[in-house]
Amino acid sequence: MLSPDPETAVLRHRSATSPSPGPTVAGELPAAGRDGKDAALVQAMFDRVAPRYDLANAALSFGQDAHWRRVTAGAARPADAHVLDVAAGPGNVAVELVRQGADEVVALDLSFNMLAEGARRGHDRITWVNGDAQALPFPDESFDAVTISFGLRNVPDPQLALREFARVTRPGGRVVVCEFANPTSPAFRTIYRRYLVGALPQFARVVSSSAPAYRYLADSILAWPDRASIGGWLSTAGFREVMVKDLAFGIVAVHRGFRA
Repeated sequence: MLSPDPETAVLRHRSATSPSPGPTVAGELPAAGRDGKDAALVQAMFDRVAPRYDLANAALSFGQDAHWRRVTAGAARPADAHVLDVAAGPGNVAVELVRQGADEVVALDLSFNMLAEGARRGHDRITWVNGDAQALPFPDESFDAVTISFGLRNVPDPQLALREFARVTRPGGRVVVCEFANPTSPAFRTIYRRYLVGALPQFARVVSSSAPAYRYLADSILAWPDRASIGGWLSTAGFREVMVKDLAFGIVAVHRGFRA
C-alpha cells in the first residue's frame, strides 16, 4: 500500500544517464530534435507542466487523449500481467492498464512532480518510480509488457531506451509505443501543421501551467522520424512482428512488437 504522502510514495532511482542536479536556465526548453536534447531540461519542463497536465492534454487533443490511452493499454494485453509504463507522467496510462486487468503496474518517469501528482491520487496496484528510460533500474526480463505514450520523443537517445525496454521484457512479452506522427493525408497534414505551429501554442496559454512547453511539443512532433523509422528501431532493439496502428487520421501512431 502506498503512503498518501507523494514525497514518500515515489521511489527514487537515478543512474549515470539521468540528468545531473546542475543548474538550468529557468524556463529553458529542450532541443526539439534528437541531437543535443538535454535530459535535465526535459525533466524541468515536465516538472513545470505537471499541475495542469491532464487539463491541457484533454483540451489540446479535443478529448481524444483518453481514447488513445485505452488503445495503448489494450495493445499491451495487460490482463494478469506485470507491466512497466515508461514516461508515465501522472499515471493515466498506468491507471488504464490496471482497469484492463494488469496485475501490477510500475509507473516510471524522469519528472518527480509528475509522479507525485499521480501518487497523490492513491491508485492501487501502481508503484511510482522516479527514473530514467535510458537506464531502467530493473533486472533483465522483469516485465510481461512495456508501454510508453508520447514519451519516446522526449528521450535524448530513444534507441537506447528501446534496447532497455527489450532488456527488461520477458521473451514473448509486448512493447507498445504510442507517439505523435504526421497525418497520412497530405491535405490534412497541412491543416494539422498549421494547428501545431499556430493555434496550439496560443491555446496552451489558456489551459497549461507552462505554455512554452507546448511550443516544444509542436516542434518536437515535426522533428520526429516517420513510422518506418520507429518500426526499424524496434526491430533492431530485439522486437519481432512489429506493426503500427494509426489513430485520429494518423496524428497518432501506435507501434507494437513482441520480444524475441
